Amino acid sequence: MFRRDRDMDDKELGNILKELMSENLQERKRNRRWGIFFKSLGFIYLAGTLAVFTLYDPKNKADKFDSYTGVVTVRGEIKDDENTGYLTINETLRRAFEDEKTRGVIVAINSPGGSPVQSHQIYLEMQRLQQKYPEKPLYAVVGDLAASGGYFIAAGAKAIYADETSLVGSIGVTAAGFGFVGAMEKLGVERRNYTSGEHKSLLDPYSPEKAEEVELWNAQLRRTHEKFIEAVKNGRGGRLKADTPNLFSGLLWNATEAKAIGLIDGFGSIETVARDVIQAEHLKEFNEEPNPLARLADRLGASIGAGLASGAMQSVQEAFKSQKVLGN
Repeated sequence: MFRRDRDMDDKELGNILKELMSENLQERKRNRRWGIFFKSLGFIYLAGTLAVFTLYDPKNKADKFDSYTGVVTVRGEIKDDENTGYLTINETLRRAFEDEKTRGVIVAINSPGGSPVQSHQIYLEMQRLQQKYPEKPLYAVVGDLAASGGYFIAAGAKAIYADETSLVGSIGVTAAGFGFVGAMEKLGVERRNYTSGEHKSLLDPYSPEKAEEVELWNAQLRRTHEKFIEAVKNGRGGRLKADTPNLFSGLLWNATEAKAIGLIDGFGSIETVARDVIQAEHLKEFNEEPNPLARLADRLGASIGAGLASGAMQSVQEAFKSQKVLGN
């Protein structure tokens, strides 16, 4: 009798194990199905987002038209980098002029200036391209500001337009720094500088200024200023009232004053110049931007980075609270 009960118990135990294994298998299948579902959903989301970035690109809207105005943007400080350096801007200008559908080119400028070297090289390339493509006019359109190197570039265009509230000019050259001699004396710090060459440490901020070196440096600035003035006169020609007091003193002028003295030719925006002057109202921007994959990766990276940072901060806060409780 006892053996029979034990046999029954073994049978029941086997059934229970079978049921457990079956339920476990079903649970694993369900989890796998949900995993496939969420992975597919994530893939569809990424593919859809990429399609939106690729197909709905505002820069490509002009391609469907027979002709358009090419736009090359110079924004911010002009310096040797991938945004406003002459290598980047000049390559962008060449692509704009080489495009068969381009009827004219606008250089859209919103810049306080920067490197005279970068500005001069862009100016020269603008002049060269206008000679190579005489049928495609090149205009400069000023946004908020075209000062110093920004105006240097604008002077290379056939004509310059600006909003009535824009600021232009600042035809001058500047170089600035700090002197720390007095602070070093108060702190008891001694300067030790070893050079070979009388002016190797020219304008060393940790040593007293020398009148001779200041004059040498000012002479360099004057030569650069003269080249700037020469470029403006060549670019503006007879439109410039060169005898205007303070014209080349580094002053900024509002657009109304600038028009009166020949620094600009008229008032307008990118849209109005394209429509009314070039007579090709559709705009195509030629400045390169990251491709859709790169932009998507940047956005995803930023989102993931923000999530990780938030999680890390939360962990630190929780650890701090725990430590505080333990400390109490």
